[in-house]
Order: sequence, then structure tokens, then C-alpha cells
Amino acid sequence: MLAQDRPAQLFRMEEARRQTQRQLDMINRHITRRMTALVPQLGQKQCGYRRGKAPDPGAFLERYRANLAAVTAERQPEIDALSRKLARQESAIAILWERLQSETLCG
Repeated sequence: MLAQDRPAQLFRMEEARRQTQRQLDMINRHITRRMTALVPQLGQKQCGYRRGKAPDPGAFLERYRANLAAVTAERQPEIDALSRKLARQESAIAILWERLQSETLCG
């Protein structure tokens, strides 16, 4: 590869990395939206005071965490694949960046 092509390649690689990060962010926003929509339903199961017993404050959190785990598990393979891809992209960008820096110092 010619030295003058490396900045353009670096730009393309950084743009691909940004796109991968956007995909991960979209998945996280989707999970957040689904959990936000579920919150009212999770609170409805609370019985309130029955026979003098206060409602269990940990029950809501337990239901929330269980639902969050289920929603996240649905998208986990996609999250894992994109995370691995992002790590590879960042590594390749770092290597190319180092080469570019060494070429400018030497050349």
C-alpha cells in the first residue's frame, strides 16, 4: 500500500468503526425502550399492603432484573458479534495509526 493511501484508508476504517458503534448503540436504545415500556406492567404486580404487611421493595427490582436479562439475552448474540467486530476494528485502526505516525516521523 502506498503511504499516501493510508490516511484515506484510516478514514474509511474509522467510519466503519463508527457505524459498528452506532449499531451497538441502537441495540442498547432498543433494550432501554423495551424496558421503559415494561416498567408500568412490572409495578402493577405489587399488591400493596395486605393484612398489615408492607410490599416487598425488592420484588420490583427482582422482576425488572429478570425482564432485563430476558430482553438482553434475545439480542446477546448480536451484541457479542458487534463487540468483537468493534474490538477488531479498533485494533486495526491503532496499528494503522502507528504505521502512519512512524512514516511521518521517518519520511
